[in-house]
Amino acid sequence: MSANPPGDTTPVTVSGLQQPSGGGAPGNRRWLVLAVVGLAQLMIVLDVTVVNIALPSAQRALHFSTVDRQWVVSAYALAFGSLLLLGGRLADLLGRKVTFMAGLAGFAAASAVGGAATSLGMLVAARACQGAFAAVMAPSALSILTVNFSDPRDRGKAFGVFGAIAGAGGAIGLLLGGALTSYLSWRWTLYVNLFFAGLALAGAALLLRREPSRAGGRLDLPGAVLVSGAMFCLVYGFANAATHNWHTPSTYGFLAAGVVLLAAFAGWQGRAPAPLLPPRVVLDRNRGAAYLGMLTASAGMFGIFLFLTYYLQNTLGFSPVVTGFAFLPMVATLMVFANVSQIVLMPRTGPKPLVGFGLLIAAAGMVWLTRIGVHSSYAGGVLGPLLITAVGLGLTIAPSVNTGTFGTALSDAGVASATVNVGQQLGGSTGTALLNTVVASATASYLAAHLNPRTVIGGHPAPALVQSSLVHGYTVGFWWTAAIFAGGSVICGLLFRRGPLARTGGGDSQPQAPPKAAAAEPAAAGGRPAEASIRPDPGPTQRPGGLTIRIS
Repeated sequence: MSANPPGDTTPVTVSGLQQPSGGGAPGNRRWLVLAVVGLAQLMIVLDVTVVNIALPSAQRALHFSTVDRQWVVSAYALAFGSLLLLGGRLADLLGRKVTFMAGLAGFAAASAVGGAATSLGMLVAARACQGAFAAVMAPSALSILTVNFSDPRDRGKAFGVFGAIAGAGGAIGLLLGGALTSYLSWRWTLYVNLFFAGLALAGAALLLRREPSRAGGRLDLPGAVLVSGAMFCLVYGFANAATHNWHTPSTYGFLAAGVVLLAAFAGWQGRAPAPLLPPRVVLDRNRGAAYLGMLTASAGMFGIFLFLTYYLQNTLGFSPVVTGFAFLPMVATLMVFANVSQIVLMPRTGPKPLVGFGLLIAAAGMVWLTRIGVHSSYAGGVLGPLLITAVGLGLTIAPSVNTGTFGTALSDAGVASATVNVGQQLGGSTGTALLNTVVASATASYLAAHLNPRTVIGGHPAPALVQSSLVHGYTVGFWWTAAIFAGGSVICGLLFRRGPLARTGGGDSQPQAPPKAAAAEPAAAGGRPAEASIRPDPGPTQRPGGLTIRIS
């Protein structure tokens, strides 16, 4: 092992070590950074569901149709999903503090405009701006954690908290949305973001250090156009399938265009001089499996929120506020097991058994949930399956988020973080569209099969038959969700490598810095500390248990 000679200020690259020069927050300050990042992530995740609860009230206030209501949700999803990878690369090029704070400020401004909306067009435009600024903020938030927490033990704790927020934020949004809509106004589901963003902005200004923009860094504009177009078409196609059907040209046409653009993007990234998403990020088996695990968990999780909310409100007669409280046991359980998976289990087992068995446990919870009926109770029919599913998701989401950003170069931290968010966003869109179609078809088929003179009252199906049809549709949707989880379990189990992340070929691919090398000594003449970044030593030259130091 060697270091810079006196007077040489050339950056030192320590293989496997992820420690930014001046970018990480020292000591206990990192945990305050975690609080700031967690608050921003909570705002992003809960905003997906908090507005859903308020939509009926907003519809009455602004006088728009039920068909138009989908655009309030779709505008956010389209902008967010389309611009995530671009937002991640901007964080790498411009500096994470700059993009994080710009995203926070823009998201808050868009929320204020949305809360004051006087027409559907104004509300939809504000939601689209929210999605665009969230696409800048979300990758920056996750990459800030990546560069501030390099010690395996602290990293496990930090990503346990972050994963718990990512998994439970949607359920918290249901509770918050119900309370704000019932006791204040639907507008407060948007105004509440000003409180979150204000706290996060103040914390970011005080705690985060500004990083210099990358000298000579270039933005891959063709790649940005291709992937943004691909994500727009895919998200729009799936959203359209959820509200129309799979056979309409606006569904399969956009989906086909999305696939073509995505293929063109993949081909371009292999030969682009400065690719937007370097192939090395996604071709790593562990990271690729982590992105797939995030997509699978999100596809099933958003289906749970959607159809279980319908069941609790329409069948069991819960109010929006009580429905939100009904998800609290799931939130608590998911948070506990997200942290257990990261702090206790991940250092011992690695992600392979956690994600594989986690998705399998979630599938078992979904199978149990298929036993609900029209006259089931919350305690007897819903609570148990909800807790089991939360255990599985807690074991899946946090390790997937951690693994998806593990071992990347500092210059790729933003785009790797964005890819994790793409998995979550695309999983939510595809899962909701697919499950919505399945549930609607199963409900209609059950209703048609049971129509007879005894079940028709005044030319309409009897209320009891309607409820039975709806519950049948929900149970079919839960069976499909179980299949999604089980399929993801098998595929992720096969893709993940065995063992803890820190072990590769008998050595540490991302070891803790030894006491004498934890921070490179300042150069004698230049007085500038050497910069460390992650560049795992390629090939057979890596020695077990050792560090390889290269001068770059």
